[in-house]
Amino acid sequence: MMTGFIFETERLAVRKFDPEDAERLYAIHCDDEVKKWIPGECYADVEEAQDGIGFFSDCVENKRLPYVMAVVLKENGELIGDTGVNEVEGKPGEVEIGFVIGHDYRGKGYATEAVNLMGEYITSVFPQINVLYGRVMKGNDASVRVLEKNGYSFDGEEYGAEDDPYGNGMLIFSCRTGR
Repeated sequence: MMTGFIFETERLAVRKFDPEDAERLYAIHCDDEVKKWIPGECYADVEEAQDGIGFFSDCVENKRLPYVMAVVLKENGELIGDTGVNEVEGKPGEVEIGFVIGHDYRGKGYATEAVNLMGEYITSVFPQINVLYGRVMKGNDASVRVLEKNGYSFDGEEYGAEDDPYGNGMLIFSCRTGR
């Protein structure tokens, strides 16, 4: 029986990262597909992933952004990805949601489940949040579908962002929290 999770779906549990997650987190983020769509999210090595885990765990403990947590399968506790939010600079009450699901677990609806519950959960931790944004590199149709299934609306395109290494633009989606 798993314990220590913060919230759960039918198939997933979301919890703080454990130090033992470093090797698996590193492998998930260094997958070719992850590097293609979010190239700045690959760790240089397991030690850097370990440092990231320490930082994210501290943020969760102290209820500050970025608020990033581990996504695990309830059936066996295996780490399959992560989800979290970070501030949108200069826009109080607005955060950007992010998610990564490991290669072997894509296409099964796990990202949709994690994003749905993360959106609901994060407003209980930070009640001042009133808008969630999703930014997706053009061409990443799977992530667009995840946002759309969670009620995010297309707001427009952004060009010249530092996290758009190909210069093709980012698709911007938003979802109001109802507060």
